[in-house]
Amino acid sequence: MKFADFFVGQVIEAGPHAVTEDELVGFARQWDPQWFHTDAQAAAEGVFGGLIASGWHTCTIAMRLVVQAALEGSESLASPGLGHVRWPNPVRPGDLLRLRAEVLELVHDAARPRVGRMRWRWQLFNQRGVEVLDVEAVSLFRLARPR
Repeated sequence: MKFADFFVGQVIEAGPHAVTEDELVGFARQWDPQWFHTDAQAAAEGVFGGLIASGWHTCTIAMRLVVQAALEGSESLASPGLGHVRWPNPVRPGDLLRLRAEVLELVHDAARPRVGRMRWRWQLFNQRGVEVLDVEAVSLFRLARPR
């Protein structure tokens, strides 16, 4: 999507993404090797009663869905950061995750007239409608030259 295609209040949905145990454990072993992400037997006896995904893995799933639904082929340049990241509930093997992204703000950058800035909220929900991720992201877009 182009920057001009977005509007405040717009909701973009994508998914589902099926989380497998192999994917969950593989990500964790490489990037967040804590026992409750990597050791099914120990995790079964832990506070969550089983394996849970790394929050960072959950963020990468959201990023993939955002790219597929809105950013692929866009004028997206980068992101200067996030307003917040929250993991209100764990992601487990077998979960089907769906994205809901809402455009909160669109700004033309006065200091950089060819850059647009979008603030949006990304949420992931599992197959039961339980929220597992809440992120406020900022994306920068290259704007077309005025004619």
